[in-house]
Amino acid sequence: MSRPRAGRSRGNEPAQLPLPTQSPPKPKRGVPTPAKGAIARRGKPSAVPGNVILSIRLDLKRDLAERLSARAIREGVNIEAIMADLLREELGP
Repeated sequence: MSRPRAGRSRGNEPAQLPLPTQSPPKPKRGVPTPAKGAIARRGKPSAVPGNVILSIRLDLKRDLAERLSARAIREGVNIEAIMADLLREELGP
């Protein structure tokens, strides 16, 4: 049977260097990374620089759809333009 090893003495080990302190994380600016990834997967390039084409499908009450359609006809634009304007008003440019 082998003899048990004696514990190491701390006196023979070199002094342990202190680890560099980590600076606090910098706040991220702009759009969060998951949102950018989602648009990268779902969005398609637009003819307008800096824009993307994002196709969405909406399940709306008939009354709301008719009001959107009436507004689009009055303003001489399509429903997509009305929805884009509403989103811009709500969420900003």
